Amino acid sequence: MERTYIEEKDFDKVDFTATGVPMGDYENCSFVNCNFLNTDLSNISFSECAFIGCNVTLAKLSKTSFRDIKFKDCKLLGLHFNDCDAFLFAVDFENCFLNLSSFYKLKLKKTSFKN
Repeated sequence: MERTYIEEKDFDKVDFTATGVPMGDYENCSFVNCNFLNTDLSNISFSECAFIGCNVTLAKLSKTSFRDIKFKDCKLLGLHFNDCDAFLFAVDFENCFLNLSSFYKLKLKKTSFKN
């Protein structure tokens, strides 16, 4: 499968549960009110992206890269962040539901958890 490079694109109210997320590198993108429920995000790279009001519950995160990512008002239930690529892993959470999510053995020194 070919990797795509997507830069500075806004995704608004996209339901990725049916189509999936195209494998690639997403840089400076925003995802607003998108649905990623049970979506496979494995081997996808997100850099300097914002997820606002999204449902990412039970998404598969095997070797997913999260670099300088902001989650705001998101539903992030049952996620295994410990399966992500740990290299340059950096996320911030504001007003998010993180119940049953795992960060086992991840370095979270600069991670912000607000509300």
